[in-house]
Amino acid sequence: MPHFFYIIYSNSIDKYYMGETSNLEERLEYHNNKPNSRGFTKAADDWNYVLQYPCENALIAKKLEKFVKQQKSRKFNEKIISEIFILDDIIKNKL
Repeated sequence: MPHFFYIIYSNSIDKYYMGETSNLEERLEYHNNKPNSRGFTKAADDWNYVLQYPCENALIAKKLEKFVKQQKSRKFNEKIISEIFILDDIIKNKL
């Protein structure tokens, strides 16, 4: 089953969030409709995908998520959104 690294964006709070999943549709629904959540995405209900990157497996998607989150950089997030091929290089050289 394919797995995905993703970045979602909320216009109302002007924030990005990244994660990994095997079901993009269900995951976005969860982020936008979370009745009992205490997580980061509870602050908004207008999340939309700005990046969906297919990975060979869950382990690669999780490592990619961890690497991107560790950068703690909005500029970095926006760079990989506009130049998705950077993720290929990260997987090849960093993970």
